[in-house]
Amino acid sequence: MTPIEMHPNTKPGYKFLSHTTDAYIQATGSSMEQAFEYAGQALFDTFCELKSITPTISDTIEFQGSDEVNLLYDWLEKTFLKFELDGMVYAKFQLEPIIVKGTTLYGKATAIGEKYDKHKHGAKVEVKAVTYHRMAIKRDENVTVLTFILDL
Repeated sequence: MTPIEMHPNTKPGYKFLSHTTDAYIQATGSSMEQAFEYAGQALFDTFCELKSITPTISDTIEFQGSDEVNLLYDWLEKTFLKFELDGMVYAKFQLEPIIVKGTTLYGKATAIGEKYDKHKHGAKVEVKAVTYHRMAIKRDENVTVLTFILDL
């Protein structure tokens, strides 16, 4: 099965796909919002121990895009910047319904986590950037599958 191929038994969650040098991720949800939530979890699971994050702080992350792929990129970029600039790590995300105004898509999420502590959360690999390379979204009425690459 190719990474973006739909399958009737696809379950919500995320998995790391084979890639020689970077983190290639597939996130799946029963809705676009749920798939974005899993994409956020996968982002943090790439560089720290997700299970070690205590949900003590809630932050709001707003993002937008000119299309669904651009929206996914902005979501991952804004979420990653919360780590880079504010030192936050998140274990859970709750997205509000994505809305369309004119030609722009808007998203808003509550991110739940805490300040990063290398001793508590570990340090798996260094993520340098979110990329557009091989970023894709496939949807039908029952499932949304996202794929994206993080530059390591």
